Amino acid sequence: MGGLFRICAAIWLLLASAVVAEPLPREEIAARIFAPMALGDFDEASGVYDLLNSGGAKAGYVFETEPLAPLPGFSGAPIDMLVVLDLEGRFLDVQLLHHNEPIFVSGLGEAPFHAFMEQYRGHSISDSLVVGTPYGDAGAGSGLVYLDGVTKATASVRIAHESILAAALHVAREKLGGIASGPPAFPDPSVDEALDWQALVDQGLITRYTVSNAEVQAMFDGTIWEDDDPEAQDEPDAPYLDLWIADLGPRSIARALLDPGTLSELDHFTEISTFDEPILVVETARHGLISEDFVRNTAPDLIGAEQGGFPVALRDADIFVDLAQDVPEALHDGTALILRTDRRLGFDPASPWQVSVKSVREHGMFQPDVGSVTLTTELQTPERFFTRPEQVRRLSPFEEAVRNRESDMMLLGIFLLVLLPLLFLGQSWLAGLRLFTPIRLTILACVLGFIGWWGQGQLSIVTPLATLQAAVSGGAFAFLLYDPFSLMVWAAAIAGFVLWGRGLFCGWLCPFGALQEFAHHLGRLLRLPHIEPSALWDNRLKSLKYVALAGLVSVTVIAPDQMDKAVEIEPFKTAITTFFIREWYYAAYAALWLILGTVVFKGFCRYLCPLGALMAIGGLLRLRRWIPRRVECGSPCQLCRVKCNYGAIEKSGKIQYDECFQCLDCVTIHDDADRCVPLVLEARKAKRPPRRTGHPNEVPAE
Repeated sequence: MGGLFRICAAIWLLLASAVVAEPLPREEIAARIFAPMALGDFDEASGVYDLLNSGGAKAGYVFETEPLAPLPGFSGAPIDMLVVLDLEGRFLDVQLLHHNEPIFVSGLGEAPFHAFMEQYRGHSISDSLVVGTPYGDAGAGSGLVYLDGVTKATASVRIAHESILAAALHVAREKLGGIASGPPAFPDPSVDEALDWQALVDQGLITRYTVSNAEVQAMFDGTIWEDDDPEAQDEPDAPYLDLWIADLGPRSIARALLDPGTLSELDHFTEISTFDEPILVVETARHGLISEDFVRNTAPDLIGAEQGGFPVALRDADIFVDLAQDVPEALHDGTALILRTDRRLGFDPASPWQVSVKSVREHGMFQPDVGSVTLTTELQTPERFFTRPEQVRRLSPFEEAVRNRESDMMLLGIFLLVLLPLLFLGQSWLAGLRLFTPIRLTILACVLGFIGWWGQGQLSIVTPLATLQAAVSGGAFAFLLYDPFSLMVWAAAIAGFVLWGRGLFCGWLCPFGALQEFAHHLGRLLRLPHIEPSALWDNRLKSLKYVALAGLVSVTVIAPDQMDKAVEIEPFKTAITTFFIREWYYAAYAALWLILGTVVFKGFCRYLCPLGALMAIGGLLRLRRWIPRRVECGSPCQLCRVKCNYGAIEKSGKIQYDECFQCLDCVTIHDDADRCVPLVLEARKAKRPPRRTGHPNEVPAE
């Protein structure tokens, strides 16, 4: 057995290599972009396509998740999805491209997986997106956005979610500079100050930026455009730009600057667009702020902004501006716009930021050369007008998974805390109970119903194969944390290696093993014949599970895309995960083993289970011989060997712990004075009267 395991490991190490799916061809991705949008140019450096609107302008980005965030799925292979983001970091679409998750490939089908992806549409990457149900004080105002998971596929869905977020945030850092990853600062509605025009000026709540004709002319000197603005040369001291800028987000500032009608319209706007920060710009000189081509409700072509080295997207709010009465007349006569910018895209209204204005000149008449210079000023609104909500701490994927399974894990923990000490400290007492068999079957019913069908804690060979693949290829092991319920069962099984060998899991914690044991008892109840292979064939058949394990290792390495089909040698997904609601051939295969189990005791577990083979190998860590033996065991007594349904006792009386399922039948016999042959013989000897022998000199009585 150990040699076979070493051969499997050697095959893996010789053949293993990182298997990464090739990116989809451009034409396949283009076919997934729905009109009126279209696929634009591909950036080789970032692996991201441009998204174009119907007019050919950039409207967002398109990318696959696997090249950017190749997190291994539950099968060991990454889940690849196509993500479409707009320029403000909102999900326009998320589509499933390729995956190898067993539960979706041939279990639940892909429809629930596709439905899960559809939930991202309309959400922003700055939202605190979590998979599951609300916990703690989550609710209105918590800042958390919940996506419904998929029952029976918790781990796969969480891995897909983390892949989407990781890839999207990577693109945001590269393409959407300054994107916010949490709630932005926003105007504090509780701040209400009585301000007028003079107070705004004195406190620096409105910024004035002036540039003379001479200053602009100096910037164009030495270029072909230096003589293309005669007015700048004729009146060098006259103002070219007289720009006033104020943040209208704080209510106190907006009330001091706008007349009641405009203020009311602004209030209505901010109620609808809660994340937009309104900015007032007024120009009273000759620049004019906008070009002849400017269209309302679009980005102004001559005004830009920047904060922290990142561009800030400005857009016209399409509000007609009337200023308050005490605002100087010059501003009333100027060009006024209310612009808006989305705080979720990284704009912090309480931090310094810069406004830039283009000065454009044309040289020539028919096909003029256009040149421009940029005029920049800095402004900042005091912190007192804003509030910064406490950052919503998004729990780690493991913490989220634990929170969503908290009650189930508590019940499982109680179950294990009772079962393991009972088996470790009180196995002889337990095995000696008159009602031991009903008690054991009750425990197995809990394992089948709670751990298996309810908790979806059926362990599978898929997990260790994916873990080994990650270890050899240098991948991450994070996928193990997405199903903490199963992780608890794994922890108990591994601890059992040291104390009992494979027996703890195979005999007490495996839901399908419990189902097979119930099939056996049903067969006895129906008085079906009991078929037991000969000792020779029993040993031969037991080796099949190691062949199955070696085959799965080879398939995982050589043809990993076929692993999801190869692991169907386990009927666990059909019988436990999906309650037999699958294609008929999978259901028939699982049912076959259960029907066979009515006449052959736990045939799958003993002869073909690759996970059982791995558990037997893990059982080599066992540190003790926990089954009590007597010198008479095996010679002359053979009762335990004959009664062992697993064939785990040799003729010599030695226990084969790699085949022992810890059923405790032999422990029951060992401690039963009415069944254990050495104890029975010893009792008979103790009851026999002493043999009477005559004295040589004794005279017989007459």
